[in-house]
Amino acid sequence: MKHLFKAVIASFLTIFLTTSFVAPPAKSIITGADQTSAYLPYLKGKRVGMLVNQTSVIGKSHCVDSLVKLGVTITKIFGPEHGFRGNASNGAKVSDSSDPKTGIPVISLYGKNRKPSKEHLADVDVMIFDVQDVGARFYTYINTLSHVMESCAENGKELVILDRPNPHGFCVDGPILEPHLKSGIGMFPIPITHGMTIGEFAQMINGEGWLPNKMQCKLKIIKVANYTHAMPYVLPVPPSPNLNTQQSIMLYPSICLFEGTILSQGRGTYMPFTVLGAPALKGKYSFTFKPVSIQGMSETPLHQDQECYGLDLRKFDANTFVKSKKLNLKWLFETYAAYPYKDKFFDMSQSKQMGNFDKLAGTENLKKQIIAGTSEEEIRKSWEPGLSNYKKMREKYLLYP
Repeated sequence: MKHLFKAVIASFLTIFLTTSFVAPPAKSIITGADQTSAYLPYLKGKRVGMLVNQTSVIGKSHCVDSLVKLGVTITKIFGPEHGFRGNASNGAKVSDSSDPKTGIPVISLYGKNRKPSKEHLADVDVMIFDVQDVGARFYTYINTLSHVMESCAENGKELVILDRPNPHGFCVDGPILEPHLKSGIGMFPIPITHGMTIGEFAQMINGEGWLPNKMQCKLKIIKVANYTHAMPYVLPVPPSPNLNTQQSIMLYPSICLFEGTILSQGRGTYMPFTVLGAPALKGKYSFTFKPVSIQGMSETPLHQDQECYGLDLRKFDANTFVKSKKLNLKWLFETYAAYPYKDKFFDMSQSKQMGNFDKLAGTENLKKQIIAGTSEEEIRKSWEPGLSNYKKMREKYLLYP
């Protein structure tokens, strides 16, 4: 099994690193983690806990390995969804363990633990958060951030955030999450793409009083150098098993909504979040793909072992999002119109692999609007004034232009 995990991750990296989006900016972006001189003196003599995963790199080495070599005393590692090494499928519970390379205890925050306990932090003086986010409300790392902030606030620990760029930092779009739809895929009253880095989002959590009892977490943020929200950013490491190419990352905020429909988003293939389809669309589209069980990616995908017909978006121009700064709703309109069994399109009772569309969208209106044939212009109008109010609130917490 370990060899299979390694093979899957290796294939991710091969695909990921050979998939281009746009050329990097002339002046290179330097992540917070890479600026070791900015935080190593602060960690000297302290016992350090780290919330990290496979994206937590300094250069080409894992952050934990690098800091241990630099003499930092790391007493605990905490892992988010997909685990410390990033080889667990979406939604899979991850058990506590120890890092085989360093022997440091690893506590999963995507299993029996939601946040670090008082006991977990007993031998920790300061926490580090270094995880690459992708800037979408339903991507769970911002939830993990809030849980870690809550635990640090409760136990009087400071949180050092090694900030990283948001690949969708240019885009603030979508309906604001309605309170009654709060869930594990949406905890905060924000749009689908929030347009903030982890450091900026942490400041918003504090500033808006989103921790229980409006607690405040003491923060130290190591900013990204040479970065603006408008800059493209090609991620050096896949952020999760099913975001294995830059194209999948760029399409993710628009395509993840399909997790609440009968259409496969390519889980169970090596091209997830770049294709859409279902068996019932035979005759409507010529492009086909077949989801299969893939350990470490999707063991029981929707429409497993069935030929799916639909859209191939692997060559879709992702710069469209950069220019428009908007989510793509046209794929929802098109596939709903093409699907022959309209009453089944959003019916999550058909499969455990289907999610709740309303919770993904953050509103019950979008589903109703698609069914009613509401125009995109009218749909976008319905997101106001919430979206504009959010943009104004967001300005208070920005660290980058």
